Amino acid sequence: MNQPALDHFSSEFAQLNTDAPDWLSVIRREAFEAFRAEGFPTLRHEDWKYTDVRPISKRSFSIPPQGEVVDAALVASAGFAAAGCHELVFTNGCYRAELSTSLALPDGVIMLPLRRAVDTHGDLFREYLNRRVQGSGAFVALNTAFINDGVLLYVPDGVCLEQPVNLLYLAHTTQQPCAAHVRNLIILGANARATVIETYSGGGNAEYFTNAVTEISTGAGAALEYYKLQQESQRAYHIAYTGMWQDRDSSIESHAISLGGALARNDIHGDLAGPGASVELSGLYLAGARQHVDNHTRIDHLKPYTTSSENYRGVLDGHARGVFNGKVVVHQDAQKSDARQANANLLLSDNAEVDTKPELEIYADDVKCSHGATVGQLDDAMLFYLRSRAIDADTARSLLTFAFADEVIRRIRLEAVRRRLEAVVVGKLPDTDAIKEFVK
Repeated sequence: MNQPALDHFSSEFAQLNTDAPDWLSVIRREAFEAFRAEGFPTLRHEDWKYTDVRPISKRSFSIPPQGEVVDAALVASAGFAAAGCHELVFTNGCYRAELSTSLALPDGVIMLPLRRAVDTHGDLFREYLNRRVQGSGAFVALNTAFINDGVLLYVPDGVCLEQPVNLLYLAHTTQQPCAAHVRNLIILGANARATVIETYSGGGNAEYFTNAVTEISTGAGAALEYYKLQQESQRAYHIAYTGMWQDRDSSIESHAISLGGALARNDIHGDLAGPGASVELSGLYLAGARQHVDNHTRIDHLKPYTTSSENYRGVLDGHARGVFNGKVVVHQDAQKSDARQANANLLLSDNAEVDTKPELEIYADDVKCSHGATVGQLDDAMLFYLRSRAIDADTARSLLTFAFADEVIRRIRLEAVRRRLEAVVVGKLPDTDAIKEFVK
């Protein structure tokens, strides 16, 4: 790591408040030393060879200010409170109680910003912090050292949290570009049920850095619907890591949507640690101009009769670049595992580029596994068919592009998220008004 970057982060680390418990201060110091030792990844690192993070390391992102005035209309437009969700709102990484909406919670459910959870549920926080992300690289270490805020969500055994929970992270312009290191802990007990949305939104042309880490643990028979909707500003940098651990017969349905940011990276690592555990990952990334979007997934089948399914799709225009690396590892004890993986990419410009690498490592001999990737352009035959039905060229291209993206969108069961995503995708296409008539 270059010396100016190290000096900057050392100075920022020295300014962190010192009222944290001793055990958390120790974790932070150890994490910062790990970050100092490792430094930011370079293009020489295999997992980062297509993604250059020097634009992040060369900028001086500062600890964000607190208590800024935020337009309530911005919160309403970016959030899902109107759809009947619990909603915890954060601005530049700091919790805003006056902007948040909390409905009645079932007995035993804990839903708190981390700064409060450290004081009131320190034992639970300490038990689960870093359990799913230890040794996961420089950005996770940096997040652990600089944890701003985030959410502790705990759903006890047998409890169903009926209303979805939306964690809304808003970023807006400050005098100095700021960094938000947010941490979410989602813990479901045996046979618990919950739906969680993480929404990241940035207004205007703000330049900032979001470094987000989410740790998920699901007990035996638990079920989680998990949505991540990233709509950062076009000058933002978004790095996110999600670590998932699943016990026997639990299920996670994950939808990762990446629409904004100058540079966006989304890592997901899942451990199927109990027999019968299953995970379904779907993802959609849209990029134009000179955006760079990178998705890395790794699923470890550790026990028998586990199931994983991945379906990621990308639409790239202008000089955008997309990266997909999906790795599935079936360990020796994971007999009868079923793993499927697919990545499809649509290039709308001769200058757009994608690097895709699906991988399988299989150490068991009684499994069903498949993987594949495609990169292509719009089908000329389909374009001709639509044109022959009196549909103009721009509308025809837009319809085919939407149909390609809709393979992921229609998998989203939560209607409020699905409808918003449809509107955003349609809004990015030429001849928007005409397309709306076709997709109603």
